[in-house]
Amino acid sequence: MLTDTIAAIATPIGEGGLAVIRISGAAALAVADRCFAPQGRAAVKPSAATTHTLHYGHVVRHDRVVDEVMAAVLRAPRTFTREDVVELSCHGGLLAAKSVLDTVLANGARLAEPGEFTKRAFLNGRIDLAQAEAVADLIHARTDLALAAANEQLAGKLSQRINQLRDELLQTLAHIEAHLDFPDEDISPDTRETLLGRLDRAQRFMEELLQTADEGQLLRRGIRAAIVGRPNVGKSSLLNQLLGRDRAIVSAIAGTTRDTIEETANIRGIPVIFIDTAGLRESGDQLEIEGMRRSRLALARAELILHVLDYSEPLTPEDEVYLADFAAKKRLIVCNKADLPGQLLLPADVAGCVVEVSCTTGAGLEPLKDAIKQLVWAGEIRAEMLEVMINSRHQGALRRAHEANGRTIAALRGNLTLELAAMDLRIAVNAVGEVVGKTSTEDLLDSIFSQFCIGK
Repeated sequence: MLTDTIAAIATPIGEGGLAVIRISGAAALAVADRCFAPQGRAAVKPSAATTHTLHYGHVVRHDRVVDEVMAAVLRAPRTFTREDVVELSCHGGLLAAKSVLDTVLANGARLAEPGEFTKRAFLNGRIDLAQAEAVADLIHARTDLALAAANEQLAGKLSQRINQLRDELLQTLAHIEAHLDFPDEDISPDTRETLLGRLDRAQRFMEELLQTADEGQLLRRGIRAAIVGRPNVGKSSLLNQLLGRDRAIVSAIAGTTRDTIEETANIRGIPVIFIDTAGLRESGDQLEIEGMRRSRLALARAELILHVLDYSEPLTPEDEVYLADFAAKKRLIVCNKADLPGQLLLPADVAGCVVEVSCTTGAGLEPLKDAIKQLVWAGEIRAEMLEVMINSRHQGALRRAHEANGRTIAALRGNLTLELAAMDLRIAVNAVGEVVGKTSTEDLLDSIFSQFCIGK
């Protein structure tokens, strides 16, 4: 399939000023020649154009103009895929872009699979596997911090450190295997300590990387925070204030929210998926009962609870039940309507941070955002942390490498046979190589790139 010339719409589907159709492969210039008619006195076909130049013309099919376009000619190897690439910028809109793409496909290109352009960039040595994953992270980033972390990984900061780690392990493996060729000669105590020192450094570095996994996943996927409480305490008002816009209907009528509403907000650089739930109470209304059932499902999946109470009213038996129900969850107690005279008294044994807010005046919202951030990510988010935040795939590979390297250290320290040490160290080297794609399988690549959109 690497010999095919592929094409796809590289911009989002829908109405817009422009759309871009990307063509990549050995026949990209020939395909473009067959469907692109250049205009003007200096008009040249793509195959005759110099690299990294832009040309005005029409996409033509069956002697009929499909659209007016600009064609960018990019010759290998100075392209994203390291193949010949032609990008046709046409008018935006579903029909215009699809018509241009259909013309390109009719002239010899194949529709690209999800992530196939990035996969080719990896297979052709333009980027490694960690950088390829950073492309997807970049596209899906929802906060400035997530964007910064993706850019650092795309720039190769994580890859550079992983490659250094792998090189050190390979050097140690080569030293051990050299001694296996001379079984009558034992490793001298000094040499053994030198090798153990290298392996210990590698072990500590892998531990440092593994500690970034939770933060990395948090920046990539965000955290789910359920807003719960009895009806009319201000859950929907709180959601609107946190989002900075009116997303949920606010009404004095109990049971207004019949379904869960999910929206993502940037809270101090962390993507937080807020879920406004239906008020939990006894009801005979079938729609409200279904809303509460969905609320309980959302609660079960939530990693953080914002339990909203009414500051202007005494604690109710209903409130007490929910305070007990959510005690085992990571939570914040949000006392809304703090602009009104206070009548709320919380039990002394209530666990969880308490924040007073007013959704009417906006008071207390900034301290609430600080409390959310501190609860999910304690401490400062430093720039150097963003360089090496690993994802769940990296985490699995590094855990296997860490365990295998630990067995190697134990074998050397216990003066066990060098064959055992070498076998485990090979496992560690291969596992570390998986992070950047120096050891990979077709199934692994298919799994990673199938998550990309078509056209990337």
